[in-house]
Amino acid sequence: MLEKVLREEWGRLLALLVAQFRRLDLAEDGLADAFEAAARSWPVDGEPDNGPAWLLTTARRRIVDRMRSEEVLARKMPLLAVDAAVTQEAQRVMVDSGEVTDERLRLVLLCAHPTLSREAAAALTLRLVLGVSTEDIGRLFLQSKATMAARLTRARKRLAGASFEVPADLAGRVGIVAEVAYLAFTAGYAPGTGPDVVRSDLAGEAIRLVRVLRSVLPEPDPEIDALLALMLLQHSRRAARIGPDGALVLLPDQDRTRWRTDEIAEALAILTPLAHAAPAPYLLQALIAAEHTLAPSSETTAWKRIVERYDELLTLQDTPVVRLNRAVAVAEANGAGAGLEALDSVALPGHRLPAVRAQLLERSGRHEDAIEAYAEAIALCTHGPERADLARRQQALEGFPPHSLDENTF
Repeated sequence: MLEKVLREEWGRLLALLVAQFRRLDLAEDGLADAFEAAARSWPVDGEPDNGPAWLLTTARRRIVDRMRSEEVLARKMPLLAVDAAVTQEAQRVMVDSGEVTDERLRLVLLCAHPTLSREAAAALTLRLVLGVSTEDIGRLFLQSKATMAARLTRARKRLAGASFEVPADLAGRVGIVAEVAYLAFTAGYAPGTGPDVVRSDLAGEAIRLVRVLRSVLPEPDPEIDALLALMLLQHSRRAARIGPDGALVLLPDQDRTRWRTDEIAEALAILTPLAHAAPAPYLLQALIAAEHTLAPSSETTAWKRIVERYDELLTLQDTPVVRLNRAVAVAEANGAGAGLEALDSVALPGHRLPAVRAQLLERSGRHEDAIEAYAEAIALCTHGPERADLARRQQALEGFPPHSLDENTF
């Protein structure tokens, strides 16, 4: 229960506390103290009827106590600039669903402050708005927990004295917020640690973030529209990603009748007016996802068209992940050998590169090399369900036909 509240309510509660007390450090520490108190008391005293309200009240008390104990320091500490009406509203509200959307948007835009690098802004938003652990954020950015913790601390300090408001001109921050949302979505569907196959609640929060962003933009933004379509297409598969035994199910093996047709229909309706728009990263990724959605099976997917989309994407966004995903598509379109050749240009830390190489080696009949690659991937993988899937594939390699290859774009 408490873990669910943390994932669903952290950003909402933190936004209210920031609006009321105007200090990010106090708000975050007070809320963390409240969750620690809940972890101790709820198992003994029972869960309160309104958990979020209990946490908000407890956090407020902890913050007031700390402010009293550091009164001299507080006078010198730069405060966030918060409109008086917002502060009064934050003092009054007691966590009703949907009531504090604007405050969460203010928190997102604060984290996307121009003084922060995009990576720092994304990391800080994942931590503060969506409650993603520092360790998992580090894995997303291919950094250690200690390095990411230090980066988050520096980012918080840079925001001292900043403005907690929705700026009149959103253009400078929209791209950062979009990156933040997609990174959060990735954290939901590619968890770095833990037992969850997927974290659909976190992905759903990222989708809600994009919907809020679209609602406040003065005019439509094709890339934000494309990002929402991309997320909906990926999110529509969530039920099919988990098998009856609770294990991870990769794209080629998913029961496509379990995909959410309402979300697919919404995504395709968003994409239709963008069909002839100028190529852009989110749009190209959404079009790739649509190819998977429109095909009855992995075998009938238009892989050559997907390769062409990836070629376009590389001209705009040449990253190791894009190259890895392109190699998978090349293998499906032109054979495992061609896919292995495409992998030669990929340099990517972590388990995904050796995992893809293992599957291609297996399909090429190079079983001993595949077993070694699976072992390397297993050693590097810290996500329980993915590690179990890799181990199953390695153990079943001899005496079974080659497994289907999964594309790593969710």
